[in-house]
Amino acid sequence: MSYLSRAPDREEAFRALYESAYADLLKFVQRRTEAANAEDVVAEAFLIVWRRISEAPTLQDDARAWVFGIARNLMLNARRGEQRRQALGVRLAEATAASHRPSHADLVSSRVDLGRAWALLSEVHQETLGLAIFEKLSAPQAAQVVGISPVAFRLRLARARRALRLLLDHFPQNESAVPAALPEKASTP
Repeated sequence: MSYLSRAPDREEAFRALYESAYADLLKFVQRRTEAANAEDVVAEAFLIVWRRISEAPTLQDDARAWVFGIARNLMLNARRGEQRRQALGVRLAEATAASHRPSHADLVSSRVDLGRAWALLSEVHQETLGLAIFEKLSAPQAAQVVGISPVAFRLRLARARRALRLLLDHFPQNESAVPAALPEKASTP
């Protein structure tokens, strides 16, 4: 007599297969994957069994092997998915590193440009940026250092950043083309 044919309905057939295969299937999965994921894999396997119980072999040993095959396929699919995610992560990291890694010459050029732009800033702008960036002081702390209100310091910081950005964005190719009097250099807010 066949294993599943003894079960009067779908629910009974599933229950019989579950009871006969669960413990062994859990051990099978635990040996092949992380222990923390084993119960999830088994649960997913039995969900598939529930959906496809009408396709289950009628003999007990064949039905158990069918369930083991479902679990094995789930683990293989999970492994392939993880390999694809890792490969994608590697490709993204390589693409990001290749596109955002400046060359040594670019880094040197940027430092030279920053140094030249810094030298063109007024002393007030240099002091303001230095307190905020190098000393890492908050606006109230930096305002106390220079003896002005925090609001005035924030305004001064915004102007200093804008002046530096302007110099870096529109930096001339040679120093002789730099205008003698930049508004930021001449004014002291």
